[in-house]
Amino acid sequence: MNALSGVLIIRNLGSQSYKEIYSKMKEFTADRTSITPDELWFLEHPAIYTLGQGAKEKHVLDPKNIEVVRCNRGGQVTYHGPGQVICYLMMDLKRKSMGIKQLVAGVETAIVAVLGSMGIPSYAEKKAHGVYVNKKKIAALGFRVSRGCTYHGFSLNVHMDLEPFTRINPCGYTDLEVTDIFVEGGDTLVERVHLSLARELKQIFHYPRLVLEGVVI
Repeated sequence: MNALSGVLIIRNLGSQSYKEIYSKMKEFTADRTSITPDELWFLEHPAIYTLGQGAKEKHVLDPKNIEVVRCNRGGQVTYHGPGQVICYLMMDLKRKSMGIKQLVAGVETAIVAVLGSMGIPSYAEKKAHGVYVNKKKIAALGFRVSRGCTYHGFSLNVHMDLEPFTRINPCGYTDLEVTDIFVEGGDTLVERVHLSLARELKQIFHYPRLVLEGVVI
């Protein structure tokens, strides 16, 4: 077994085109082997609406000038834009002896813990996956599993223009309100949000260490 296969590599990719990253995620997953280290990709996207594989187009109410793209993740429609933390989890579930339900529950637990450290009480919903603050959605999840390995991941609203969410039924729910960390009075420094999320995910999924841009943390 490769000595690095048990670590979690963190990549901070900045602002990235959705279509380019979508292609790179599929390529990474297709090319990986049983000893390829798992990775977290932190980034943000320019404004875009994404529809999950089985999503209904009726939930896109009025996109105006924002592009709408269909992809192969689970879930309905969501919005990505500046000021939002995207985390794509490139994980080998077979190697972790995990199923998708454990993955989703672990990710939700990590987000709740990070928000709690900022003094923001939040919770996960079993019937409508994601993380909520006072019935308002602050984080959305959507995954794809191929050959036992995951890609796609979650988005966490940090400090962003929330108006585009009003032009869709977020995650397929009418009248669902959306919030972000800024509105809720939390820490909006993206780098600290990245690190907090990475540390929580490391602990929850039992990685021995993180490797951030070549530095073990």
